[in-house]
Amino acid sequence: MLDNELKEQVKSIFENLSSSFIFDVYVADDHESRKELLELLEDTASCSEKLQVRSNKGDSLEFYLLKDGAKTGIKFRMTPNGHEFSTLLLAILNCDGKGKNIPDEFIRNRVKALKGNINITTYISLTCTNCPDVAQAFNLMSLINPNIKHEIVDGAIYQEEADALKIQAVPSVFADGEWIHSGKADFGELLDKLETKYGHDETANSNNGKKEYDVLIIGGGPAGASAAIYSARKGMKVAVLAERVGGQVKETVGIENLISVPKTTGEKLANDLKMHMLAYPIDIFENRTVEKIELEEWNRTVHVKGGEIYTAPALIIATGANWKRLGVEGEAEYIGKGVAFCPHCDGPFYKDKHVAVVGGGNSGIEAAIDLAGICSKVTVLEFLEELKADKMLQEKLKSLPNVEVYTYSQTMALIGNGEKITGIKVKNRGDGEERVIRLDGVFVQIGLRANSRVFNDIVRTNAIGEIVIDEQCRTDVSGIYAAGDVSTVPYKQIIISMGEGAKAALAAFGDRMRRLP
Repeated sequence: MLDNELKEQVKSIFENLSSSFIFDVYVADDHESRKELLELLEDTASCSEKLQVRSNKGDSLEFYLLKDGAKTGIKFRMTPNGHEFSTLLLAILNCDGKGKNIPDEFIRNRVKALKGNINITTYISLTCTNCPDVAQAFNLMSLINPNIKHEIVDGAIYQEEADALKIQAVPSVFADGEWIHSGKADFGELLDKLETKYGHDETANSNNGKKEYDVLIIGGGPAGASAAIYSARKGMKVAVLAERVGGQVKETVGIENLISVPKTTGEKLANDLKMHMLAYPIDIFENRTVEKIELEEWNRTVHVKGGEIYTAPALIIATGANWKRLGVEGEAEYIGKGVAFCPHCDGPFYKDKHVAVVGGGNSGIEAAIDLAGICSKVTVLEFLEELKADKMLQEKLKSLPNVEVYTYSQTMALIGNGEKITGIKVKNRGDGEERVIRLDGVFVQIGLRANSRVFNDIVRTNAIGEIVIDEQCRTDVSGIYAAGDVSTVPYKQIIISMGEGAKAALAAFGDRMRRLP
């Protein structure tokens, strides 16, 4: 199942394992995936003397990860190949106390402080690029807090179970039988949801002192990474506070317009940004959510969820943007039940079905092209009179026989039967006529919204929430700068964000030298 090259890679990953691990398998003799699962696990176990497979007769298909003979709280109801093979490897490394994804002490203490016994079930698809991040986050939580149990379920194998739960998007997460999340998420966001549902011991991180820096950068995407590197190169003491390094970039599958890099992926670029920052004396604090900013004469104090406090005379905001939502009736109600945002992850749920893509920019047309290869029919709805996507993408779209395009169309509401989407109400902006298009799913691709909410009362923003800056990335508050997609800089592109981050860092350094008001 694993070729020789991959086996060699796995051997190198596991060469320093200190504990012994067992894949404790329970599988029915006649299960159609029995042979595939056992071959995968046996091939993986053959890569280290610290791994072994124990096969037991079961009713379906599942296995537990045991460390030194004891259950770890991690359970797989799946054959972890495809994107989830990395989840299996990381689970072993994390159990052994290894892996670069292990959060710092502050975040670990928040996980330990969660109250009660918590049972998490994550439904995934092997084609989903967002699923591993969510599955790996909950695996880590179960290792940090022994009161948390996590099982990962392949919805394709347990189709009846997924259908009974009305799952139409992955990853879909249930906590003690109650749905709590669908779609992409980072460790911090998922931890926030568990804290909201189960509560936590508020004294867990009560002894955090104030951390002082020369410059604080909020956001770990291209703008934030660039600002951090340029600040560090000027000799300043730098900290980056981020929900995740890479930001929105991590959701981009292919990147071909980053000059001097002909082709890369969002995941690789995010990793490269982190590695570049780590080459300098930069403190990176991931899984941080900023709750409040306080202004003093020369200092800006940042309060982070969980009790951490950071302070510096200069603050660079580089929090980027997130996907916009339609804001119409039915959208919030049916997210994960027919309303989706990622065609790569959720497209397979709509095989041979009719879906709509709302948005005619590059992301919308790329989504429509991808979905046309899976779905029986794709309807593209664009608010303006013409599609905004590049001509090359438009030509490709026109060549597809199962795609229809309606421009000058406004989405008025999403219609469902209480369990899932059944249609979309659309208005022709020319004659005002409204109609309902019957379909099975809606993919929203209408652009980005600046992540500026927490700063709205601190610095000036425009009508669409972007932070207003001058030509040197200064805001209207001394010592506070903004860079990248969160700001008013035109053209939301990776390369522009990188340049703006550098500009903000140089402006902050120059102002520090001159002590300008």
